Amino acid sequence: MHVFQHLSPKYLCIVKIDEPQKLKTMKKIVRNILAVAVMLGTYTSYASTDNTLPSSFEVKKGQYIVVTNASGKVIFSGQFDQSTNLNELYDFKQLEDGMYSVEITKAFEIEVNSVQVLNNNVTFIESAKEKIFKPVVRTEDTKVMISKLALNAKTMKVELYFEGDLFHSEVIEGEEVLNRIYQLDRSLPGDYTAIIKADDRVYVEHFRI
Repeated sequence: MHVFQHLSPKYLCIVKIDEPQKLKTMKKIVRNILAVAVMLGTYTSYASTDNTLPSSFEVKKGQYIVVTNASGKVIFSGQFDQSTNLNELYDFKQLEDGMYSVEITKAFEIEVNSVQVLNNNVTFIESAKEKIFKPVVRTEDTKVMISKLALNAKTMKVELYFEGDLFHSEVIEGEEVLNRIYQLDRSLPGDYTAIIKADDRVYVEHFRI
């Protein structure tokens, strides 16, 4: 029997709240910094004359990095097992000339940076830097609270699943902040999944009640 047959309006209550809760392929230059295997495969606002990147490229243990070229091909990816500066991990001078995107996934946000490589010179494009806020999913007893700051997302979609079955879907438009509280049925404990689609990305969170 599908979940939605149980989760009638009597058991699923949605509450909206107001306050926001906030590369030719390159040689591996890993030096045992990554815990995950490496996948190898014109604007100027900040110019790095010594081919080092700014301090904002400091990354911490547990954060995840993805470097892609202009066509979207993944050049490098992995999770850090210690805090370091990206320069110590990756020599951008060895990349072919072109534009590259560097995404650093942190606890609550994804930092998207643009780097230009030209004649072995590395330029960090400050004006193209972007922060994407990840959704926050919290549970309290049988309540599921989902919050997301989405300043550039015109549409967000929330899907809730119980044991793989979709029982609730909601599209939110025109809101810069997503704040929802879902009251689930106490008589249906088990594995749940929340999927939030926004920023041309899909965020998945698993939880139990």
